[in-house]
Amino acid sequence: MDDPVRVRRVYDPPEDGEGTRVLVDRLWPRGVSKERAAIDVWLKDITPSDELRSWYHQDRSGARHDTFVDRYRTELDDPAHTEAVDRLAGIVRAGGPVTLITAVKDVADSHVPVLVDHLQHVMKRT
Repeated sequence: MDDPVRVRRVYDPPEDGEGTRVLVDRLWPRGVSKERAAIDVWLKDITPSDELRSWYHQDRSGARHDTFVDRYRTELDDPAHTEAVDRLAGIVRAGGPVTLITAVKDVADSHVPVLVDHLQHVMKRT
């Protein structure tokens, strides 16, 4: 496998070879038991702040997406997020695949691709 980081929705059943499953949502997914989710690590502090998340979801047209990306990238560099980003980078460096788990319906327009991109940059820097 070329990319050690994958992304899957929590509502999809776990598959062999996913490695460490890391939940990257602030809230626990509705209607999913801990057993069914099979989460190894839950990094609540790696998610967008409540303020940013609420602001982004106030406008469902997608017009705020670029600004959301910029603001979330800034948040990922602040001290509140850096510890969680470093922890995730450590999990990736430990070897084996890592699967980022989320409950969002539209993964492409969520915080997850921004997080993956940020993680790749962090991994290259260190």
